[in-house]
Amino acid sequence: MDKKKVVAPLVCHGHSRPVVDLSYSPITPDGFFLISASKDSTPMLRNGETGDWIGTFEGHKGAVWSCCLDKHALRAASASADFSAKLWDALTGDVLHSFDHKHIVRACAFSEDTNLLLTGGFEKILRIFDLNRLDAPPREIDSSPGSVRTVAWLHSDQTILSSSGDAGGLRLWDVRSSKVVQILETKFPVTSAEVSQDGRYITTADGSSVKFWDANHFGLVKSHDLPCKVESASLEPKFGNRFIAGGEDMWVHVFDFHTGEEIGCNKGHHGPVHCLRFSPGGESYASGSEDGTIRIWQLGPLGQIADNSTANGSTTANANDGMSEVTQKIDELAVSETKMEETQVDGVEQKVVDA
Repeated sequence: MDKKKVVAPLVCHGHSRPVVDLSYSPITPDGFFLISASKDSTPMLRNGETGDWIGTFEGHKGAVWSCCLDKHALRAASASADFSAKLWDALTGDVLHSFDHKHIVRACAFSEDTNLLLTGGFEKILRIFDLNRLDAPPREIDSSPGSVRTVAWLHSDQTILSSSGDAGGLRLWDVRSSKVVQILETKFPVTSAEVSQDGRYITTADGSSVKFWDANHFGLVKSHDLPCKVESASLEPKFGNRFIAGGEDMWVHVFDFHTGEEIGCNKGHHGPVHCLRFSPGGESYASGSEDGTIRIWQLGPLGQIADNSTANGSTTANANDGMSEVTQKIDELAVSETKMEETQVDGVEQKVVDA
């Protein structure tokens, strides 16, 4: 029997605390890029193909829960526990604007046309900021049933989808009327929501389930139950024949979209997997973990997915396979001289300046 080929991931170090969100840019003339959010308060930008560190966005004073790049990879946005969302120049790392909130900001997303920034968080309010008028007050949608966990745009920026950390279901809002037009029912709170690259599907993770919804008619297309709690899932963007999922078992699982059969299992993280995303071309995918690392995995042909499992449950490929883990080194990051201390706000960790 042929043994499955073992492929070691690119391991991207740099964050000093858990990685909680990842987002790829579309493919640009300069390639594609990966931005990461971490509880260490410093979002990082990397080359999406190699994992090479490009820069660190410095300015937040609390855990960063969400991050994203616009479609040209020229600007970045981040949402933080320091009660702010920030807009960054992705070329220089400079803060272009800071949008003040009254509580923890948990999610952010650029509109498809890049003119708007959507945020949500513990205030239970969705805010839409006009990036052409940075000082203008935002438009607010304030009927969310609980704290906002995830946000995304749909239907050429005519629809917003959001999930709550306090209740199940994914809510779809009509941007013009600010009203909920559809609720995609789930048993548990949705921890991850992704609109497929072709706009056909919405991929959600709730409890131990990964669901795929028709993004135009909102019907449930498929639902797959996993043996452990899932925090994040992502659909392969080119062919749509596979999806990845990860969570508390610390493994990155690859599944057949049509059957739900597990066709790969990547072991390497030393903590729960908080976030997963496919690259825009579908040739690789990235995972972020409680262990503070990002791992970029190459996706082989169907039926030849890497399986990094070992007899004793080791988290790296067996030495007998002749493979060693590839570690991506980056420049040493400057440590802020400002003394920080950790505190708790409604059970969510953040950092504040020590007076």
